[in-house]
Amino acid sequence: MPGVIKTTLYLPEADYRRLKALARREGRAAAELVREAVSEYASRHGARRLPQSLGAGRSGRRDVSEKADRLLEGMGRR
Repeated sequence: MPGVIKTTLYLPEADYRRLKALARREGRAAAELVREAVSEYASRHGARRLPQSLGAGRSGRRDVSEKADRLLEGMGRR
């Protein structure tokens, strides 16, 4: 398998038995199930990209947070 790195994994005995039983039941290799689980976990808990809109409204002013109430006064009123 190109692009795959071999590693050693230590599991509690009960988890190992469950993994092997699940692999047998699904007709798949235990290593395949581990790769799938790691991939899914990493995609859920990995670094999250910041929205592209973050920082899009830079005003160039350094005092906006200090003057926020005054600057936003009247917003939303008709």
